Amino acid sequence: MKKLHYIISLFIISSCSHDFLEIYPDTTLSEGNFYQSQEEFILLANGCYVPLREYEKNIHWVLSELISDNTSFQYNIKTGEAVRGVIDQFIITADNRAYADFWNLSYNGINRCNKLLREIERPEVVWSDLGYKSRSSGEALFLRGLYYFNLVRQFGGIPLVLDPISAQEALQIGRSTEEEIYANIISDLNAAIAQFSTATALEENGRANLYATYALLGKVYLTLKDYENAASALNEVIASNQYLLLPNYGDLFDPSNKDYKETIFGVQYSENSRELSNRFIFMFAPWTSEGNITKRPNINIISAGWNQPTADLLNAFEEGDLRKDVSIKFWNGPDWDGAVRDIPYTGKFKPPISAPDDRAGDNFPILRYSDVLLMYAEVLNELGRTGEALAYVMQVRERAGLKDPLVGYDKIKLEALIAKERQVEFCFENQRWYDLKRTDKAVEVMTAHGQRETAQKEFLYDGAYQLDDYKLLAPLPAEQILINNLEQNPGY
Repeated sequence: MKKLHYIISLFIISSCSHDFLEIYPDTTLSEGNFYQSQEEFILLANGCYVPLREYEKNIHWVLSELISDNTSFQYNIKTGEAVRGVIDQFIITADNRAYADFWNLSYNGINRCNKLLREIERPEVVWSDLGYKSRSSGEALFLRGLYYFNLVRQFGGIPLVLDPISAQEALQIGRSTEEEIYANIISDLNAAIAQFSTATALEENGRANLYATYALLGKVYLTLKDYENAASALNEVIASNQYLLLPNYGDLFDPSNKDYKETIFGVQYSENSRELSNRFIFMFAPWTSEGNITKRPNINIISAGWNQPTADLLNAFEEGDLRKDVSIKFWNGPDWDGAVRDIPYTGKFKPPISAPDDRAGDNFPILRYSDVLLMYAEVLNELGRTGEALAYVMQVRERAGLKDPLVGYDKIKLEALIAKERQVEFCFENQRWYDLKRTDKAVEVMTAHGQRETAQKEFLYDGAYQLDDYKLLAPLPAEQILINNLEQNPGY
């Protein structure tokens, strides 16, 4: 077994500063720089999505999927890139750029939402249809809630910023408690529901809407173990009859025919421009496969090999589960050491359809109807309504080809089945780490996973897979501790 020393290097991320949706400067709004037309506020709302698009394609998967038992990485002696790899093996430090980049993009998104929410109430704004005002406000509230939800699940208590502020003002803001952050998330999502309820006629594919907000609110309540309120929010989505499970699981991940029937909310990507595209397949294919998987041999993928399915994930699928062949593909070829093997990689992301380079256009799902069904089943089970919960689990399993009735399930047994269903249904969709944490299974599952990985791997970083309770929260970025005088999470 090789022991690897690691050096933290910089993540290279796409800049937001030249995105076509950004129509305001990074500094706070000043007098004389007001937005007064309906069209300007629609563009402002568009801009609130940009940081989400950036961090989902570059960073979030490292902090929520790679860190879990679902995925690891193909060792690469040529690059030795450690920013992501050390997080996979639970060597977590405050100077890792992944956390700083995620933090900065999240607060960039929050600041954009804050700007819109402040400016939209100006009396001089001209609206030809007040529904657009409600929709834009709802989008900003939804997205601010989502940005804070991901931040608090990563870092715990964080600064709560609800108005545009200057860099100097940011120095005066300390950390709010987790409880305060969650209370504001719930407040934002309830306010978004009120706004979206008056703008249902203006819904558009790809934008946040009323039922995306109910679904997210249900997930927030589930995370807080507030099962009654979670059931109420999730039932709103189910009872609306607005969404359904696609008959073919594979159709969810077809970039040529994007899904808006099961995907309640997702990040929109397009091959049409560099800013709007992603590079998922060019990061996740085995780096030794060159152009065999990406279908673009002109693109160097020497830094690929990430989010490689683990043996734990492969073994989680039941025999006959149709999701396995959709989610996980194999490429037979030389591995990192030159030996020819069947190398697994994620099959959910596809090569470009027409772009001649590495611009891919797969949308990335954040909330799907199957997520709502499984969350609702989990909530009913926690409320002692196990018999009712089974039907919602069966909807998801039957679509996957698992049609045998669920017989003899009590609360504990169904809880384990739902956890397994979520693992295989949402693999590579950045849910596994959060699921393990909110069900209080993270230390148990990841300790066992680390033991198996240690026994199987030929390479490990020094201190690999040493999981202590304090690592359930990520460290606040070192630069934030230094610049903003914030208190670090214990253990770091």
